[in-house]
This record gives sequence, C-alpha cells and structure tokens, in this order.
Amino acid sequence: MKRKEPVSVIMTKNVHTVNLSDELADVVQTLKKHKIRHIPVVDGKDVVGIISRTDINRLTFGSLFENQDGADEAILSMLSVSQVMSSNPRLVQAATTIREVAEIFANEEFHALPVTDDQGKLVGIVTTTDIIKYLLDQY
Repeated sequence: MKRKEPVSVIMTKNVHTVNLSDELADVVQTLKKHKIRHIPVVDGKDVVGIISRTDINRLTFGSLFENQDGADEAILSMLSVSQVMSSNPRLVQAATTIREVAEIFANEEFHALPVTDDQGKLVGIVTTTDIIKYLLDQY
C-alpha cells in the first residue's frame, strides 16, 4: 500500500456543482441525473457548502410514500439551497494523502469532501466510496 499517495489519484475530477442561488428542485435533478450523492455548493468560485442526497431525503416524502411528488415539490420550493446545505464544508487539498482523508472520514461525520488546489479552486470531490474502492484495489 502506498503511504503517501495524494487524494488527487482517487478523487472525482469532473465535479458537478450547484450555485447558492439555484432552486432545490434543480439540485435534486442534478443528483438524479448524474447518479451522485453529494454536490458542492458554490458562490462564484468559492465552495460555501455541500448538499447530500440524505439532506434532501430528510425533507421529502418520496422515499417513504408513493405518489408524493407534488408534496415533495411543494416542500422543495419553500426552502433555499442555503437552508439545506451544510455550510462551510471541510475542504482538503489535492496533495492531502489518501490516509489523511481516510482518517478524517473515520473520525468525523463526513462522507464527502470537496478537494481544492493550492489557490482554493475546486478541483474534485472525494467520498468514502472512493476510499473503499482504493483499499479494495490494494488487496
């Protein structure tokens, strides 16, 4: 196992983002369309939050009851991205080691971390699934 390998090796580089001003219904569509579970929220070039599929599921009935799309749309239209997102997400740099990221996931309650370059520009996202796949590849 490579001890000093950077997270940039396993992160998703083609990151889908949403803007702070986007509608929650658009966020839901982006999550579904790209089959992703976490999406960074940006304001200009700054990462200001992150929204997970779990955050959305806490607000909607769709995962509990059939034929509740209208109720879900009503709830989503009443809330803004800033009200649902986790603000000021923990960021890691592309040079951060995979081990360091694994330790963050093990010790904190994150399942995804936006990855930035040295200037703070968003360059990727790393998830617990990425870490697990990396570990499986080692065996």
